[in-house]
Amino acid sequence: MSGNEADLMIILPAFLAGVLVLATHIPLGAQVLKRGIVFIDLAIAQIAALGVIIASSGQLDPSGWAVQVAAGVAAVLGALLLTWTEKRWPDVQEAQIGVMFILAATAGLLLVAHNPHGGEHMQELLAGQILWVSYNQLIMPALGSALILAALYFFNDRLKRLGFYLVFAMAVTASVQLVGVYLVFASLIVPSLAVRHYQERRKLPFAYLTGVGGYGIGLVLSVVLDLPSGALIVWCLALLAMLVYGFGPKPAQAA
Repeated sequence: MSGNEADLMIILPAFLAGVLVLATHIPLGAQVLKRGIVFIDLAIAQIAALGVIIASSGQLDPSGWAVQVAAGVAAVLGALLLTWTEKRWPDVQEAQIGVMFILAATAGLLLVAHNPHGGEHMQELLAGQILWVSYNQLIMPALGSALILAALYFFNDRLKRLGFYLVFAMAVTASVQLVGVYLVFASLIVPSLAVRHYQERRKLPFAYLTGVGGYGIGLVLSVVLDLPSGALIVWCLALLAMLVYGFGPKPAQAA
C-alpha cells in the first residue's frame, strides 16, 4: 500500500464522521439561526461532554454503552432545563444558555482536577480526535442521524420548543464524541451563516457543499501539514464559508 493510499484509509472514516455530523447539524443550524439561540449548540454539547466525564470517572469504557447513555441523559436533561428557562424567562434565554455552558464547562474542569489524564481527556472532548474515528464508531451515529433527519423532514415546521430541544440533544450527543465540542458548534453555525442570504431552495445544497468541502480540505491538510485535525477543519470551514458568502447574493439581491 502506497503512502497516499494509507493516508486515504485514515482520512475516509474521519470524513464520513464529518458528513454524518453535517447531515443533521446543517438543518438544525438553520433552525437555530431562525430562533435566535445560536449558543444552544455549545451549551448542549458541553453538557453532553460533562456526562461523558462523569461516566468516565467511574472507570467505564469510553466507547461503551454506559458512556453513551450518560452523555445522552445529560444532553436531554440540559434540553429539558433550557425548555423550562425559555418558558419562564424568554427575554434572557440566550444569556441563560451562556450560563449553562460555562457551568457545564467549569464542572468538567472540577471533575478532572485530580485526574492525571484529565487535561488530555478535556482536550479530546473539546477539540476531538476525528482523525482516529473507526468505521465501527459510525454505526450508531449513522442510525441516529437517520432518525433525526426523518424527524426534521416530517415535523420540521411543527417542532415546538420541547421537541426541538430534544431532537437537538439527540444530535449533539453522538456528534460531540465523534468530533468534539468545537467542531460540533462550527458544523452547526458556520455553513448556515454562509448561505443566510441565498434563495431558500439553494440554502441547504450550498450549506452542505460548504461543510463537506471544509471537512475534506481540513482533513487532507491536517495529514499533509501534521496539524491538529479538529482545529484545522474549523478554520477551513470558516474560510470556505467566507468565500461562499462573499460570492453569494447580497441582502438586497436575495429572493
